[in-house]
Amino acid sequence: MTQEPSHGLQSSPEIDTTVSHSARVWDYWLGGKENYPVDREVGDRIAEMFPDIVEHARMDRAFLGRAVRYLATEEGIRQFLDIGTGLPTVDNTHEVAQRVAPESRIVYVDNDPLVLAHARALLTSTPEGATDYIDIDMHEPAAIVNAAQRTLDFSRPIAITMLGVLWHIVDDDEAQSVIDQYVDAVPPGSYLAIAHPTIAVTGERMAEAIRHWNEFGTPPGIHRTPQQIAALFHRLELVEPGVVSCTRWRPEATLDGEPEEMDLFCAVGRKP
Repeated sequence: MTQEPSHGLQSSPEIDTTVSHSARVWDYWLGGKENYPVDREVGDRIAEMFPDIVEHARMDRAFLGRAVRYLATEEGIRQFLDIGTGLPTVDNTHEVAQRVAPESRIVYVDNDPLVLAHARALLTSTPEGATDYIDIDMHEPAAIVNAAQRTLDFSRPIAITMLGVLWHIVDDDEAQSVIDQYVDAVPPGSYLAIAHPTIAVTGERMAEAIRHWNEFGTPPGIHRTPQQIAALFHRLELVEPGVVSCTRWRPEATLDGEPEEMDLFCAVGRKP
């Protein structure tokens, strides 16, 4: 690496507090404080229809931690590209990865003005490692890869995480194209982690929650079947246990047996 991340965050554009946004609603469900009345209103309406949604948010975050620990500990990954970062909270990607390997390098990507305004909280790297933040839409893989090269070495394996963001790419062909462009940019031995809503467990309850989101929230989203999620990994080798509910992807051992499924499915795949 010849160039260190600049951490030169631009001042964020004006934040529209009259329209809800997924990152802020997610923050509300996680118990955060970086949200507005419109976000809480939409979050409460969806939670009334589908109380499990708050647990979904927490399980998504828990899956991020388990996946990053697995990749850093068992697969030796030292570079992470976190696309659709969301608002900073506890156990962000760099905190989990650098706890295992302090030299880990992480690039966060989002395009929410509020996330940008708080992005400095994501730049608290260890001295041995590095973090950076990129304010670019996930639909622009070439621009993201170009900017991420300030921090990441694309000749070495990189783990890409896209948790709770692909459902906002409602066209299946576009979603596949975006993923394929990211996969093309990284070398063999790299990984992709995805978490995505389904209606495989609760059916119409989750479908109605998504319809409500699309009426009152932004950006719009779509559910996909576990089979459709698996198809997104068509060029990758799925890591065991494959495409499963986030609660069942390598869960921590407990005395309570296998955790209940929920309509947030996930998977991790390796580029051969």
